[in-house]
Amino acid sequence: MRTIVAQATAHGISGLAIIRVSGAKAFELVDIFFSGKKKICDAKSHTILYGNFIEDGNIIDDVTISVFRAPHSYTGDDVIEIGCHGGNIIPQKIISMLISAGCTYADAGEFTRRAFINGKLNLMQAEAVADLIHSISLPSAITSARQLHGGFTKQLSDIRKNLINIAALLELDLDFAEDEVAIFDSSKIKEDLTSALRLCEYLRSSYNSANILREGFFVTICGLPNSGKSTLFNAILNKNRAIVSNIPGTTRDYLEESIIINDIAIKFIDTAGLRKTQNFIESEGIKLVYDKLEEANLVLFLKDVTEQDATAINIYNELKQKYPAQKFLFVNNKCDLLENNLLTPKKNTINISAKNQDDIEKLKQEIGKIAKDCVNINNEILLNQRQYHLLGKSMEHLITAIEDLGSGASSEFIAPSVRSAGNAIGKINGETWNDEVLNNIFSNFCIGK
Repeated sequence: MRTIVAQATAHGISGLAIIRVSGAKAFELVDIFFSGKKKICDAKSHTILYGNFIEDGNIIDDVTISVFRAPHSYTGDDVIEIGCHGGNIIPQKIISMLISAGCTYADAGEFTRRAFINGKLNLMQAEAVADLIHSISLPSAITSARQLHGGFTKQLSDIRKNLINIAALLELDLDFAEDEVAIFDSSKIKEDLTSALRLCEYLRSSYNSANILREGFFVTICGLPNSGKSTLFNAILNKNRAIVSNIPGTTRDYLEESIIINDIAIKFIDTAGLRKTQNFIESEGIKLVYDKLEEANLVLFLKDVTEQDATAINIYNELKQKYPAQKFLFVNNKCDLLENNLLTPKKNTINISAKNQDDIEKLKQEIGKIAKDCVNINNEILLNQRQYHLLGKSMEHLITAIEDLGSGASSEFIAPSVRSAGNAIGKINGETWNDEVLNNIFSNFCIGK
């Protein structure tokens, strides 16, 4: 197996950088350039050496060498982590020196892929590594860390083993069918299958919450032209991100920015005003509004409270009918222009002045409350689409098996469904896998991890 190298820290100007090397020749190849009190090949595992990286008698940099001997390393192979000065020159120079000596550039996620192949991580834990790196909020990072440390891994593994054992019993029953020997207890099998189904349902129910933690809680700001959407967008962000103008149709495209409210990443989307128009560019922008409404977790409908006609209310009601799965929050804007600045309080309605930033904090806290009600920060795993799909497949097979068992079907019809359910669960942890699945998962990792 080739010896791989990559920068594990972010590229660019920084005080320090870490270069990771893994493979059978890691110690030998780094030793070619390292000059210290001790050779790397003679160093004990989990020790740090200090010295110079040298090429043709020239000191390239002062470095630290962290030594991890197989199998007690991240990848399970011999690993070296070279600590050097950051920047755009030194780390790349050290990598090029190692490449010239026989190392090869690591593929995206190759270090973690090797950790999986060598049994250091299961597939759910490997996916948690990527989620932890890409966390956009503290709750998503904490949930990823739980998954990395084995949240639900043992339960899934135990259920898979039990399902495979049940399938084996059912298949064995076929061999003794003529002898009328009771090989299994059908009531116990039904109980075990139902228990597996309930766990799959429980895990699958966390998918929407996991999506919000992973991607953010999407809030689409919409309304008629000149209702103050861009002004509100800027007020929420506390910076001038969107162009504000009295000319209707100024916003042609959508803008997206994130802030943290109640520890959750909230992604606000400023959209074009909803109206009929002959302007091609504006009409294309309005089409995008509906795309963003489809993606929204919360639709924030903004109304200019000084406008007395029913157009805005009618559009709001139409949107609620068109998007029944979305949550809606009605916001009256420009309340500072009302006489005495008074409006009758209504449920799911907030009154603000985006221009004067009146009650913007109140609005943000209400959005944060709605977002927090949509997530469970105590989940053991950050369920992704692959895992969600496999849990669904397992549930389909379990339901079929339970129904067949209840109808008195022959073991030969029940066993394949039970085995398929177990295999689907096995794919979640990576107890069964193929290269196509691994390529798809690890291609989303950064190089160096």
